[in-house]
Amino acid sequence: MKTQRKYTLMIGAATALVLSSLAASAETLRFWTTEEQPERLARQEQMAADFAAASGHTVEVIPVSENDLGTRATAAFAAGDLPDVIYHSLQYALPWAEAGILDTDAATDVVENLGADTFASGALAMAATADGYASVPVDGWTQMIVYRADKFEEAGLEPPTSYANVLAAVEALHNPPEMYGFVAATKIDENFMSQVLEHVFLANGVSPVGPDGIIELDEAATVEVLEFYKAIAEASPPGDLYWDQSRSLYFSGNAAMIIWSPFILDELAGLRDSAPPTINDDPTTRDLAAATGIVTNFSGPSNPDGAAWADIRYFGITSDASTDAAMEFVEYSMNEGYGQTLSIAPEGKFPVRRGTADAPAQFSELWATLDVGVDRKAPLGELYDQAMIDEIVGGLDVAQRWGVADGQLATASKVINSQVINRLVREYIDGVRDASATVAELNAAIAGVE
Repeated sequence: MKTQRKYTLMIGAATALVLSSLAASAETLRFWTTEEQPERLARQEQMAADFAAASGHTVEVIPVSENDLGTRATAAFAAGDLPDVIYHSLQYALPWAEAGILDTDAATDVVENLGADTFASGALAMAATADGYASVPVDGWTQMIVYRADKFEEAGLEPPTSYANVLAAVEALHNPPEMYGFVAATKIDENFMSQVLEHVFLANGVSPVGPDGIIELDEAATVEVLEFYKAIAEASPPGDLYWDQSRSLYFSGNAAMIIWSPFILDELAGLRDSAPPTINDDPTTRDLAAATGIVTNFSGPSNPDGAAWADIRYFGITSDASTDAAMEFVEYSMNEGYGQTLSIAPEGKFPVRRGTADAPAQFSELWATLDVGVDRKAPLGELYDQAMIDEIVGGLDVAQRWGVADGQLATASKVINSQVINRLVREYIDGVRDASATVAELNAAIAGVE
């Protein structure tokens, strides 16, 4: 009996030692997220709870306004009080890495642990450093040409994958007011016009920045951009146009093509009462979704490979982090918990990690099953066919933004935010000056941006 009791006491002591060791190694992580809407916060908190159950590490999910993120991170870095992980936009990845806010070694290790080849190459390239990656890509979306695939098929038209194909479709389908060939962005003080123009410039390989900062625009290629944009603007209704008119006219069946974000996908299918399709008398109709095609990557004559404009979000592991636990959390969020990560808003969170080494399409296929919508819910895979799903996800492989490849995103952002390109393109459309003179004016105005 004494021997048995002694053995039991030894086992109990060993168990207590193990539990004590686990408790000592458990961390409490702080996670800053800009996904601060209540429903989205709840999903992140659930994922944090699931991670805690699996790992022993607890995670405090802290909402931070996107407008305040930059100043808060800078102040926290100065105070030595950064959170462990920050969910952030593309604009911060490389500058924060250079400033020492991010632990690039930790991010690189996470990407390599998960398998770099399981990520969309474009999303990784945007955060690439000399030795690895500034942050871990989480999700993203690509701007899209949304078009009436049924009308294109009836007219024997090719999808709008190039300037030439877009203009051919305008020629065939433009018949106002019943059908406008395009609804181009022309309201110069709207960021929507800035995004659309950057996409159109990228498509033809034109950028206002290079490795050393601002550069002169290539005249011949920029003239092609201007002439193309004027043609689609002339196939649009008159006035100052932005996202509202383009969506409304497409939803009413009076536009053949628009450029929009993927946040239109659930609305197209009649899942949001505040923005219903009006193509027929049923505000919940899926007819327009069934008649729609999308293109994420399109090209101009000077850039046959084309480009997709993308917004990518990242997990940054900070220099103040409990590194091992923070890496565990990010790896969990991109693996076992990736479905929860994407389900926060699937229509705007394309999977930048397609799958695993053993199941290369696991997360792409899972994403297509996630519900989208506000007033009604349905999975994207039920609303759109597989070819369209593949096009949506595939855009992230060729995703681009001005300045990213050259390390000049901040400079490019200043040019974009100045809205000088919007203003001068609109003046060209309105006939104030010809294309060559507009290129000269653009170069002068861009050079003067501070």
